[in-house]
Amino acid sequence: MVGSSTPLQVKHPTWVLLAICAMALMSTAGVAMPYPILAPIFVGGPVDDFTHFAGLEPKFLMGVALAANPLGILIGSLFIGPMSDRYGRRTVLAVTLSATLLGYLATALALGERAYLLFVLARFVTGLTESNVAVARALLADMHEQIDRTRGFAWLNACLYMGWLLGPLVGGLTLPLGEPVPFVLAGLAMLPCLLVLLMWVPGQRPGEQQVWSWQALWSQQALGLLAKDKALLALFMVQLAYTAGINALYEFAPLWMWENLGLDSRGIAWVTAAQCAAMTLASVVAGKLKASARPLRRAAMLALCAALGLSLLAWLPGAQGVVAIVMLGVPLALYNAVLPAWVSERFAAYGQGRVMGLLSTVFCMANVMVALAGGAIAVLSTRWIMGLGGLTCVLASLALLRLARLEAAR
Repeated sequence: MVGSSTPLQVKHPTWVLLAICAMALMSTAGVAMPYPILAPIFVGGPVDDFTHFAGLEPKFLMGVALAANPLGILIGSLFIGPMSDRYGRRTVLAVTLSATLLGYLATALALGERAYLLFVLARFVTGLTESNVAVARALLADMHEQIDRTRGFAWLNACLYMGWLLGPLVGGLTLPLGEPVPFVLAGLAMLPCLLVLLMWVPGQRPGEQQVWSWQALWSQQALGLLAKDKALLALFMVQLAYTAGINALYEFAPLWMWENLGLDSRGIAWVTAAQCAAMTLASVVAGKLKASARPLRRAAMLALCAALGLSLLAWLPGAQGVVAIVMLGVPLALYNAVLPAWVSERFAAYGQGRVMGLLSTVFCMANVMVALAGGAIAVLSTRWIMGLGGLTCVLASLALLRLARLEAAR
């Protein structure tokens, strides 16, 4: 097997890079697609056993449905990457893309049959196999002798942002054709992914010296790092608070727009796309900025900007709130450029894969927590969710400033 430390030689590295980026774009579009349409489906849908399952509030049911997918991604991220070390990148990608296709079709079937439990289960299973972005990153790392890692990851990140822009547009614009339609399209998008994979991504020999077991897998999982380094544990807590606030925006901004501005799925999709466009432009700018001598302080200031913008959604009227939602994409993207770069340098001794995996794990944990808690709080008002999200970001920025002082002293 071509592992993370063994270089992979291919005949056309640029074409392979483009193929990986294309797969990432289409896969991410599928992940992002449901976000602007779940609020119209649950809150604006018919009163039936799906939107009022077991007599529960639709907003709470929407929160559970939101949590199911990132919970699957969280669990899948623990073993999808290690399995690619054992069985080969292309093999694991082929299996996960095929399973994702079936998961989307099962989700569409659940909507057509108005089966809420099947819908949640399908969202969870789809999340398990959508956690294959780590495999794509590992594949790029394998090609480091032929493709500059910085350029490769920059291209991949740009495609991930484009997926977050394209997915909500597809979902919002096709929802009026029928609730199952966006999920059917997301499933069909996996077919060109598989075609690109088979045509351009080289096969690899399975690992010969690695023994795969649940014990070995658990010993390498990212959370194990927290017991090794107090600074990393402190960062974990800060990042958990920050991403909890940010996920309040990501997950419940569509419901906020539905309640406070009366936007339908199409309107929500365009606002979400505008926010992702702002993030993409900010990421381009971030790539040209000079490295800061105090990156943690810069990250804390960006987190504080995000906190203030998020807090404004607790009281701003609808039209002004939409402007705030779009503009929030700027500090969010800049923060995502500054903090991971510092983490990559500061904790490189633990291995880039595990450290970056820890950041992904934190985000998914916050995603699940906010989806469940927010589904209950939304019964009162989505403005409460935004206010509480802003508060957690304020606390995170203050804690990050303190961590920056400690690191400077070190």
